[in-house]
Amino acid sequence: MRPSSVVLGNVYSHLIVATRVHRKSAALVIGVSLLATLAACANTSALTKERVAQSDASLQQAQQAVGRSEAGAIELQQARDKLNAAKAALAKDQPQEAERSAAQAHLYAELAIAKSQTASARKAADEVLASVELLRTEAERTSPTQR
Repeated sequence: MRPSSVVLGNVYSHLIVATRVHRKSAALVIGVSLLATLAACANTSALTKERVAQSDASLQQAQQAVGRSEAGAIELQQARDKLNAAKAALAKDQPQEAERSAAQAHLYAELAIAKSQTASARKAADEVLASVELLRTEAERTSPTQR
């Protein structure tokens, strides 16, 4: 196995472990937020309430995925704004507006997660490329030139 393959495999396995940890902690937060959102909305259809709760859960996941990273921060704020609009529409008994805003919040949250993951993957790839370049330089320096 080449050294670059080992480095790439290690980076990939660390990314997988980090993702699993975030999913487990997100599950508890999602459950609590779903219950709170559903309890707050009594006069609207169950489907609308469920969609707003799902958007709330998506936002919670996005917050954990993005963390303090700049990648996805704008989309995360847009998701918060749309979720707040959905909750306000629920309070005003405007189910169509609530569903529309909830759907937009969900999409912004998903986009924030994707941007955050892309930035993490790009950083990991850059580190792997730097390691490969270092290995290549070392190999050229220590091996006799073949001509």
